[in-house]
Amino acid sequence: MPVFSFLVFITITSFTPGPNNFMAMVFAKQHGLSKTLPFCLGVGIGFFMIITLSSFFNIIMQNIIPIIKLPLTIFGVGYMLYLAFKIVTSKEQDANNEVEEKRNLFFVGTFLQFINPKGILFGITVVATYILPYYSSYISYLLFSLLLGFVGIISTFSWALCGSVFQKLLQQHRQIFNIIMALLLVYSAISIVVH
Repeated sequence: MPVFSFLVFITITSFTPGPNNFMAMVFAKQHGLSKTLPFCLGVGIGFFMIITLSSFFNIIMQNIIPIIKLPLTIFGVGYMLYLAFKIVTSKEQDANNEVEEKRNLFFVGTFLQFINPKGILFGITVVATYILPYYSSYISYLLFSLLLGFVGIISTFSWALCGSVFQKLLQQHRQIFNIIMALLLVYSAISIVVH
């Protein structure tokens, strides 16, 4: 396996802007870093599941992807646009709403991976390009899935950290920040359709 190429690919793909990282930053701004950790863990678990499924079912997925690509893209783009709308229209959180939302961040992070075309295509690409040609044991598939799930946690945590560190500044400019994050999500959605 070309290790350097693999590391460059997963670093660039995981740490560049995308739905996971935008949402981690927004949640950290709204709830603080420690309360955003369930979202980051959910992203890692979801990513682990995607990579594991890609590893074990790569041949089947290659046959299915052309069939499910359009519905998955439509659903994923729709969900990203919905998230962008929720960010732009969000108000200050009241205590009850905040408790309920914190409880669900883990599931939001996990679920997002199954409708995130960037994440799914990343999983298929990394498995087909860097894992299956060089490894054939189930243990190696599991270890790579764990590694890439951990990278997902670290990348979203780094964006959440930025949201938390700059929380006071972002709170002062909440509406501008929300508009910028929503526009970045819309850009992500458009780039999926155009790409």
